[in-house]
Formats: sequence, C-alpha cells, structure tokens
Amino acid sequence: MKQNNLIGIIATCLTVVFTMSACAQDHRQNENRLKNINAIANSSVLLNNQQGFIPVTKLADKKFVSVNLGFEYQSSFDSLLNKYAEVKSISSEKYRDSATLNDLADDLKYYSTVIISITDKMANNGRFLNFISDVAKHKDVVLAVFGDGKSLSSFDNLSAPIVWSPQSNNEAAMVVPQLIFGGIATQQTLTKGFSAKYTAGSGFKTTVTRLKYSVPEDAGVNTEDLNEIDKIVAEGIAGKASPGMVVLVAKDGKVIYNKAFGYHTYDNVMADKVTDIFDLASVTKVTATTPTVMRLVEEGKLKLDTNIGYYIPRARNTPMNAINVREVMLHQAGFIPYIPFHNYIKEGDYSRDSSAAYPTKVADRYYIKKGFFSDFMWPKMLNSPIKTRGTYVYSDISMYVMQDIVEHITEKHEEQYVLDNFYTPLGMQTAGYLPRNRFSKDQIVPTEDDQAFRKTLLEGYVHDQGAALKGGVAGHAGLFGSANDLAIYYQLMLNKGTYGGEQYFKPQTVEMFTSKQSNVSRRGLGFDRWDPDLTKKYPSELASPQTFGHTGYTGIGVWVDPSRGLVYIFLSNRVNPTVSEQLGRMNIRPRIQDAINRAIDKGKK
Repeated sequence: MKQNNLIGIIATCLTVVFTMSACAQDHRQNENRLKNINAIANSSVLLNNQQGFIPVTKLADKKFVSVNLGFEYQSSFDSLLNKYAEVKSISSEKYRDSATLNDLADDLKYYSTVIISITDKMANNGRFLNFISDVAKHKDVVLAVFGDGKSLSSFDNLSAPIVWSPQSNNEAAMVVPQLIFGGIATQQTLTKGFSAKYTAGSGFKTTVTRLKYSVPEDAGVNTEDLNEIDKIVAEGIAGKASPGMVVLVAKDGKVIYNKAFGYHTYDNVMADKVTDIFDLASVTKVTATTPTVMRLVEEGKLKLDTNIGYYIPRARNTPMNAINVREVMLHQAGFIPYIPFHNYIKEGDYSRDSSAAYPTKVADRYYIKKGFFSDFMWPKMLNSPIKTRGTYVYSDISMYVMQDIVEHITEKHEEQYVLDNFYTPLGMQTAGYLPRNRFSKDQIVPTEDDQAFRKTLLEGYVHDQGAALKGGVAGHAGLFGSANDLAIYYQLMLNKGTYGGEQYFKPQTVEMFTSKQSNVSRRGLGFDRWDPDLTKKYPSELASPQTFGHTGYTGIGVWVDPSRGLVYIFLSNRVNPTVSEQLGRMNIRPRIQDAINRAIDKGKK
C-alpha cells in the first residue's frame, strides 16, 4: 500500500514538474514570439499613404477581396484580415495558364477594395505587375509586399498604399493585416533607399484603431497564468455544464486568449471553433437594443424621462402609459418578469408548413399564425399588471417595450438598424438576428432539443420562446454572434465610444449607461454591473466595482472591467440538449473571470 502511495506521489510530482516546465516553455516561446512580432512591426513600412487610406476606415462603404497570387502564407494572411472585416479570398491558381490575368481582374468587379500579397520573388513577374497596375486603375488597392526591399522598385509607378515587411514568413503574414486595419501602428520609415521613389526616410506613421491579436505577454500577462482557464473549462465540459465553450480575453486592446473547447453537442461530432456563432440570449439587451437607445438619446430623439405612452400609441390606454423610459431601462417599471406565451398556443395557432395564414417561422417546420404577436402577445404585455414599480425586478418585457419605442423613432426594424449603424461599420461579421438566413447550420452552435414546444433541435433559431414567436427578432433576445464580434463591440464600450477611427458614441453617453444609475439596484441603463453586496461575488469575486456587462440564459457572459482594461467573453450552449443548471452550480463563468483577473493582477506586480 505504502509503495503504491509512493508511486502515486512520484507520478503526481512528475506530472506537476512536467506541466510547470511545459508552461514555462510556453511562456518563453511566447516571449520569443512577441520579440518577433515586435521586430516585424517595427521594421515594416507603410508607403504611398498620402490619402490616409491605412488604417482602413469606413468598413460599411467597402467590399473587400484578398487576391492570392501564390503567397506561401496566404491562409494566415487571410485569416487575420477576416478578424477585422469580411474579406473574400480569390486565388489566381485557376488562371495559371492564361497569358494575362484579365479574367481574374474581371472576377473582382463586385469588390471595391482589393488586397494583394506578393513576395520579393513574385515582384519580378511581369504578369503579376501588369495585373496589379491594371486593377489599381479601377479599384482601391492595398499591396502587401514581403521580403527584400529591392523589390519595391517594381512598384515605382504605383500610387496605391504599400505595406512592406522585410520578413516573409508566417508571423509576418499575421502582422501585416493588423498594420492594414489598425490593430498595430506603423512607426518605421525606410532606413535606406530602394528606388527613385522609395528613398530613405519614406514612410507614414499611423495609430492603433482596432484590436490587436497577440500573445498574453504583449499585455504583461504570463501565458502560464491563463492555463487555469483551460482547466476550468475542461472541468465544466466533463461535468456536463455545456458540451462546448469558447473563451476570449482582450486586455488593453489586445486579444491575448481565444480558444474553443468541446463540441457542438454531446455527440462529439463537430468540434467548437472560435468562429462559431452562438445564441446570445439576453446579451441581446445590451448589444442590440441598448446601443440603439444610446444613439437615439444622443440624437435627442429619445428622452429617458418621457413616458412610454408618448412613444407607443397602443400603450396610452394601458397600465404602462405613465411609466418613463428610464424606469424601463433600469428594470424598475414594475413589469412582471415574463409571460410564458408558448403555453398559450393551441391547435390551429401553428402549422408545420408556411403559408399566408402562417407566415412567421419559429423554428424548422414550425410556423405561427399571422398576427399572433400583434393581436395576442403585444396586447397581453401592454395590459399586464404593474406590481412592483420603483423596485428592481428583472423583466424581459422591458426590452419588448424598448424595441417598440426605438422602431417607432427610427422607422426601421431593429435587426436592420443595428446592422447598418453598428455591426457592419464595426466589422462585426456574424452578429445579427436570424443567422440561418445568412450562415450554414454547421457554423451555428445548436441550443435546446426542444421536445416540449417546437419538437425539434434548435439550430440557429432563438431559444427564447417569446422571441421565437415574434419571428426571431426581439429587444431582449434573438441576437447571435461570435466571440470576436462581441470583443469588437465591447472594446468599443471600453474605448468609451470610439473604434476603428470612428466615433459611435460620446464618452459621457457610454459612462452614463454603463455606470450605476439606480438607487435600488446595481444596474446601469440596460447594462448589468458589479454587485456591491460582496457576499454575492457577482459577476465574480475579484471583479472590480467598475465592471459592467451582461449574461445570457443560453450560457453566455460578456464583462468589461475598465480598471484592468479587460474584455472577457464567454460563450456556451448550456441548454443543450436540455436546460441544465450545471454551469451555474459549478461557477464556471465567474471562476474563469477570476482566473483572468488573477493573471492580470499578477502581471502588474
């Protein structure tokens, strides 16, 4: 027995030693990688930027394409480009036998901005040079040149912006896109001349405008100290808290951790990816409806202390009439928490096929009858009893009300308003409602296998029953998105309203909505916040009093801690295959948040 114990202790010690040395090795590797990243960034030069095209702005006005002429590290290059905007990729391979690349140029007709990567060796290819010159006459071109600077002389007649990196490797292929989009600033000028045009001292300097994708050491955090996240997630998946999880950490505007774990379902068929799209549930409230309210308040079109009846004619003869918008945003309007509308559905209210009588799709093979929301759900909400006005009662009805108010004011559907005003210009590619209209099922993580109501596995249809019956677009739920999209939006919040060189909100607007605004709760306007009752340890034990964000019923958490420069995104589908409380019981979200907080705080010492 003693011998077995001794063997166990030795094995444990060896495991610990091996793990620690492996972690230390990861730390050293990332320190070396950071040196390399910095060396590439500090030696890269931006040329021909007289028009200030780099870093790229006004994403909503542009359609991007990346042309692959045979660059060895094109996949890494394109992957980083797509962190910032939707950039399609076109390869020249199928035109290999053509005397010219006219057909390739013709295939670019639907794009406004063409990004071309080329190496010093490829810069001698007359066919490539003619192609670049021709495209630049008709399109905005950005040229990424890798390798010996002598190749720059091939582009003396080009006026399009050039980002030149003296290195031609995988790391350079991941740095240059960040220089193009403002994740990294260009600071260097040419130390020697390469042609009559590109002389010593040539070059343009830029500032950082978007997220950088880097290693933890770039933000003063030891990689080893973030390994605790992996352990907590593994424990959560093993404990059936969720079949899969995605975690993203950004500090000081740098994404330093972004990993996917587990699978879409417990069948373990399709692994989670960092690009996967999740049902964000109540995070919709602060990522769709609240920013719309913020914009309208700034524009003077919506006043927080004006009553609901002023904006919603149908509310004027209901108990809601005299309640003001501020009370609604603080969850102090006295609304009941929610109404289980799906329990009211009877035979004849739905159909398995769509038709003029059943036009609203609720899920695959489930359509609700015409007018179900406007004739039944909405009047029932408007006339629901006001029981707790002045006290804090979290209610989904609040954001149904706010959606109706903002749609009256903007005269647009909320899903279109947020796309046009926020997601598309920010470069958020997956965020939005009704993802099945835009993405394949494989990219969307399924939620509940709903055998009680819709009798189907929910794949890209909102889990929330009320939002589903409304057609998938609601003020409180219905938004889907990826971790990177949420990181962009919450970095905008951390930046107090500015991102990508554009201002979306005034700093004081962000401060007002995200700071404590209630005398009876911890809430901001729309936003959830750190709880001053320390026994609640909410959202986590080590979260600072500045922390704001929100959680979502499907297993989502987004938290911003300005004191640490932190954006923390947690995505899961804990309701698959059925609703489970394990995620909460195991404290997965707050434990990860505290592991991050400890790692950041340790790095400050």
